Amino acid sequence: MEEILPAEIQVREQDGDRTIGCRLYLQKSERAFSASTDGTVRAWDAQQGVQLWATPAQGALCDITVDPDLGLLFTCDITGRVTAWEKLSGQEVASFLTASSGCRLLAYSTEGQSALMVGTSGGALYTLTSPSLSQVSRQVVYDTFKIDPLIASPDKKWVFTATKENFDMSPKVFSSESLICPSEDGSPLCQSVPVTGCHAAAFMPLEPARIALIHSGEDWHSSTVSIFDISTKKSKYETSISVQQVESFQLATSRGSDVLLQTRGSDTLVVAMANTLRDSFRVVTASRDLSLRVLTWKKERDRGLTLQSKFHLLGGSHSMSRGFTKVACDFVSIVASVQAVDGRDVLKAYSFNS
Repeated sequence: MEEILPAEIQVREQDGDRTIGCRLYLQKSERAFSASTDGTVRAWDAQQGVQLWATPAQGALCDITVDPDLGLLFTCDITGRVTAWEKLSGQEVASFLTASSGCRLLAYSTEGQSALMVGTSGGALYTLTSPSLSQVSRQVVYDTFKIDPLIASPDKKWVFTATKENFDMSPKVFSSESLICPSEDGSPLCQSVPVTGCHAAAFMPLEPARIALIHSGEDWHSSTVSIFDISTKKSKYETSISVQQVESFQLATSRGSDVLLQTRGSDTLVVAMANTLRDSFRVVTASRDLSLRVLTWKKERDRGLTLQSKFHLLGGSHSMSRGFTKVACDFVSIVASVQAVDGRDVLKAYSFNS
């Protein structure tokens, strides 16, 4: 592992009197957006490290996502209030109250259709119009258990839901079209995935109907990685979803561990026990030891794709900070939040110059 050279990456910091307790979003290396426990959404210049705008404070925020096609940000606070904001100005566009804390957000936009899906802590899945945030449908997926994760396939045809609060429950796959344009009886096209206790999930970028899951194994000291292909089956009288397992193997992680899963191409998985972000060229890990590690992909003749350590970025001292909590990256920039001992969290922006 080599130490990062100042000539290769520029570091800029911005601190404040708030805790950046939830998520970061980085858009095309230009702007970073943070949602904080002080109830504000803030836009930052990722290259200069300066704040561009901030919204008025509301309830502590628990999630943020972006619809780049519509130029909108979406946030949810601990009261269940979902809000749409203009990405350029920070002006509020619309809001919707779910009356449920701890929501997860998923922005959906394809072929002229835009929607926002909201998974609540009570196990309900809302589909809202975008940007007006009017309710289209509401499905109870997991009675009383929080929906997490909530993700969509790369081609936007499938929506995957799971809960980490009950290891006896199975993940479910929905047809996104049936959520956005519900049938007369309101029942969406849905199929359970034949596993229980989902810890993490990710679709394969080059195989949009293929999903990888990390779920409960045979005992508390192991987990299982399973790969499934999703398809639609049509008969004379009905259409249904087929979920077929294509691969499975054991993973040495204890049940309930905070394991993260990322995917690359059509056949590569990245599994980590820390904050991990991936793009086509790099994998970035962030951990509580106050360091970011940047690894690059290398193709070897005998071993196939491997990860090669490239940079080791130091994030501060333990006397001032508790460690990195969130990280976002793309081809040019890394933006990460550092949890401060005094509550004045710091955003760090790293720019690759070459």
